[in-house]
Amino acid sequence: MHIGIDARFYGPFGKGLGRYVQKLIEHLERIPADHRFTIFLRKENWDVYTPHDERFVKCLADFPWYSVREQTHFPRLLRAQQCDRVHFPHYNVPVLYRRPFLVTIHDLIVSRYPTVRASTLNPIVYRAKHLAYQFVIRSAIQRARAILTVSEYSKRILQETYRISSDRITVTYEAAEPLTREIPKMLDNRFRSLAPYLLYVGNAYPHKNLDGLVRAFALLRTKTAQPIRLVLVGKIDYFYERVRALVNDLSLSDVVIFPGYVTDEELASLYRYALLYVFPSFEEGFGLPPLEAMQAGVPVASSDRSCLPEVLGDAAAYFDPGSPETIAHALHEVLTNDARRADLLQRGYKRVARFRWDDLARKTLAVYTES
Repeated sequence: MHIGIDARFYGPFGKGLGRYVQKLIEHLERIPADHRFTIFLRKENWDVYTPHDERFVKCLADFPWYSVREQTHFPRLLRAQQCDRVHFPHYNVPVLYRRPFLVTIHDLIVSRYPTVRASTLNPIVYRAKHLAYQFVIRSAIQRARAILTVSEYSKRILQETYRISSDRITVTYEAAEPLTREIPKMLDNRFRSLAPYLLYVGNAYPHKNLDGLVRAFALLRTKTAQPIRLVLVGKIDYFYERVRALVNDLSLSDVVIFPGYVTDEELASLYRYALLYVFPSFEEGFGLPPLEAMQAGVPVASSDRSCLPEVLGDAAAYFDPGSPETIAHALHEVLTNDARRADLLQRGYKRVARFRWDDLARKTLAVYTES
């Protein structure tokens, strides 16, 4: 079988989706199978991926995500490659592509949280784009030979929203791996100086609820005399600037730190000195960052919404993300109880061991061949 994988998101350019695509391909290469794979990449990530197996070849598909050329030119290239199956790891499947394909739908956050606050576009353009999104995702779901998703929660939401039968959807859990084993001493000292601190890693889109976390942190500071910081890690953009404005309004600019984008080595150092990882999201498809924190040896406090209890199990301290007071109370309880933090740490190690990228790759390969 000739399998094509749309890897235009591959690597750090694609953020969480990029990691999913990267780990899928890396682990597919390790599975003996009588298939050949064409990996479609853009110019910006062409050199990031180097095949380590002769069954895997690269093909340039330099069409921007969510663009007109993605819809018009990409289908021609796909047809020319004559793949038996194409795996699209995101909902943006070209509407004009009519050969057999599979699609991964990670979540329905855009559908469930349709708000102009989640976009830099003006309201009219945003609504037009949202309608286009609804059309493209519905088309992809209706035409796909099979649908992959990353949690039972996301599977249930897909079934309820699009009236899909259960047997069309396969759940393949993501996983966490160690970031790095060596941290340069100078880099390590830089982040050690910030301790003690709470840590969040991710973007600042509205559903991530960083406003709620910042307000909870302000309340937490009134409950404890311990000097503590909040470190919010993510590329500084329009959404992070809005969070920074709230931080300034609450007079927290001295104790809320914005490192911006960090490398894996920097992130490993940040994890090393964090007292607690906090994940206040209203909605997730899987929730990889708190698992990565557990892998790094950091206890986790998390929202009790969406897929997070399913993924994190008994290895997190949960709170209602809609209430800054409840978040602050949960954080205070964990921070003032050394035994509780130690217990969460051990539970985290056990929990993260249940998720493996090679399991995801094997289940995905089975869907390729059976669909």
